[in-house]
Amino acid sequence: MTQVTAALPGQPSEPQRHQPGLTGESADGQAGGGQADGGQANGDLRDGLAARRRPVLLARSLVALTKPRIIELLLVTTLPAMFLAERGIPAARLIAVTLLGGAMAAGSANVINCVIDRDIDAVMRRTARRPLVTSGSQRPAVLPAEALAFAVVLGVGATVLLGFEANWLAAGLADLAIAFYVIVYTLWLKRRSASNIVIGGAAGCLPVLVGWAAVTGRVGWPALVLFAVVFFWTPPHFWALAMKFRDDYAAAGVPMLPVVAEPSVVVRKIVGYSWVMVASSLALTWWAGWLYGACAIALGAWFLREAHGLRRRVTAGGSTGSIRLFHQSILYLSLLFCAVAVTALLPWGTL
Repeated sequence: MTQVTAALPGQPSEPQRHQPGLTGESADGQAGGGQADGGQANGDLRDGLAARRRPVLLARSLVALTKPRIIELLLVTTLPAMFLAERGIPAARLIAVTLLGGAMAAGSANVINCVIDRDIDAVMRRTARRPLVTSGSQRPAVLPAEALAFAVVLGVGATVLLGFEANWLAAGLADLAIAFYVIVYTLWLKRRSASNIVIGGAAGCLPVLVGWAAVTGRVGWPALVLFAVVFFWTPPHFWALAMKFRDDYAAAGVPMLPVVAEPSVVVRKIVGYSWVMVASSLALTWWAGWLYGACAIALGAWFLREAHGLRRRVTAGGSTGSIRLFHQSILYLSLLFCAVAVTALLPWGTL
């Protein structure tokens, strides 16, 4: 799954130059208007404005730690699962509760991940501007204690919201996703095993089960098929990104597969997982209908073409262009789950 790398609020800006008429000083540097204390008054005003801006900057920084782009992709898989489980559109209240609760749970896990991995983030150029990173004498935009408190509030809020407004199975699955991402992936596997994203990626598959359980109160086999699709999609997605930023991961001591294996091995595994992913997507045809199956075949062929193209380029010793497969993987998953949602609403196209 993708990370938040945009410039974040709370970073110190360059000192502003004094300008006549703005600080109580004239062009020659003398106090103007006979107000000897004008500079002090305006300084106090600036300090007051900065104090009032601080909560806004803190809030924006905390939101950035939740990795909103990742949450968006998780919700893209949750909603279609709900449509398929309902064979239609669930109640608007249930949709809102499930998506909000899922977003809060994912945000909680992501914030804790940022707290634990802030030393890694400081080394990697792609993540060096996250709010918890300390650079030289620069203080982080958010303190670890503030971030952890925010994560706890999000996690507890998600559990209560899903438990009381959907059902406790959905709440339990959301909590399992948090625990798996934090304990299994972040604390155990990420810094120790090249299989980190293969096993740890299961946390990103659980939102489809949350959506299905919220509607039906159980976990059906179609939900497990969707789980498998996301599970086998995750390694090609992340390994394509890691091939692009291999040096970053190596500098941070994270043993992603592209760091510890030759490119030829990485692309061979990417192709293998891609084929299993496409096969898993076709297994849903019996439930979702022939129209979904046709979409899955077309999208799968498109993805496999790019995966094999990446392998050919690596074998030939040319530029890999792996980031293209990374972006295509996001589009593939979004379009596939869009097909799940649309075909679940149609009165035709079923087997």
